[in-house]
Amino acid sequence: MTAARVERITERLQALEPDHLEVVDDSRHHAGHTGAADGRGHFSVTIVSKRFAGINTLRRHRLVYEAVGDLMVTDIHALSIQALAPGEPVPG
Repeated sequence: MTAARVERITERLQALEPDHLEVVDDSRHHAGHTGAADGRGHFSVTIVSKRFAGINTLRRHRLVYEAVGDLMVTDIHALSIQALAPGEPVPG
């Protein structure tokens, strides 16, 4: 189930034409968490796309949420996002 969710998220994010995309299932770190009781998972996304050039973080995150769409209802409980334009350093 977990691999299938990562695959579905990855497929949806292809709409943003990423130069780099990493989707990590962090659900195991939240086992027993009240919010995860419904079976949806926690995921981290790092995505680099020219679509993010010149737009602020809020708009970048909205584009990611638009791309995953209904997976926020069916598969994703929490989504941590690093959305970068090409050439921007990955924070941390």
